[in-house]
Amino acid sequence: MSFSFFKPSRPKTPQDVAKAIRDSLAALDTKTVVEVKSLEKALEEVEKNFATMRCMILGDGEVEPNAEQVSQLAEEICKEDGISLLIHKLSILGWEARKDLVHCWSILLKQKVGPTYCCVQYIEEHFELLDFLVVCYDNKEIALTCGNMLRECIKFPTLAKYILESASLELFFKFVELPNFDVASDAFSTFKDLLTKHGNLVSEYLTAHYDEFFELYEKLLTSSNYVTRRQSLKLLSEFLLESPNSHIMKRYILEVRYLKVMMTLLKDSSKNIQISAFHIFKVFVANPNKPREIKIILAKNHEKLLQLLENLSTGKGAEDEQFEEEKELIMKEIERVARFTNLK
Repeated sequence: MSFSFFKPSRPKTPQDVAKAIRDSLAALDTKTVVEVKSLEKALEEVEKNFATMRCMILGDGEVEPNAEQVSQLAEEICKEDGISLLIHKLSILGWEARKDLVHCWSILLKQKVGPTYCCVQYIEEHFELLDFLVVCYDNKEIALTCGNMLRECIKFPTLAKYILESASLELFFKFVELPNFDVASDAFSTFKDLLTKHGNLVSEYLTAHYDEFFELYEKLLTSSNYVTRRQSLKLLSEFLLESPNSHIMKRYILEVRYLKVMMTLLKDSSKNIQISAFHIFKVFVANPNKPREIKIILAKNHEKLLQLLENLSTGKGAEDEQFEEEKELIMKEIERVARFTNLK
């Protein structure tokens, strides 16, 4: 007769894992933080629970994840207010726990209970969580984790719409110029997703907030930081020349102040910036309905503009041929405007 002193542990259910995550995160309160040893122990518990969550969501290399369990886990985490705790405790978590969270986050957001993405719905009911994630760009320790989580959120139209229309959007104009290059680059990636992932949403936003948005954007285009100028100019081309934003582009190319910005960028010391600026500048010039103010600026500066364009080249073979053709047409239009515009 054999005796077993150790009973095999019962496999944890999604409910068990969600509750364990909630309890261990809740233990990271201010009282615990005062006691370093207690905090270390609490963080170890969080890390252990996150590893269990990751194993349930992603599998362990030998056993594939169970789709039904993953869906149940997402639902239980929402029921336990785990999403809120996951976000609010980010700054206390260790590197390993944050890494596991990032691996799990996108999958949690994609889980459906019936027709509803339960975690997305939870965030829709607690939109302040998105504001919190944006503000976290100011904390370089967790900025990249928060940026990753934000980009996953932005894939869902309702969450992207909230950020676009919230006061948090204005913070990106500051974060993309933070002195920490990695954080600034990550913030720009998130900013780019906001302006390119959902064309119709962005079009509605720009229509309603045209003046304030482009006034802020002008500061990026005229920044003293080369990377900021180059990235923001490239991004402007991407979302301004998209079909849902054609009415925005038509409005943009009627404004003298933005023509002057492009003319300044045509003189930039960087060839890449000059080329990118040309692709927006040419739309101002090619516009058949140019207002008189635009024509006067082009006519007054036509000699300098022609000289600048004459020396501008991509140097990229077949691509350069198309560029040269476009450039020739634009130069002819500038000459035509200069001939027929009365400057008085």
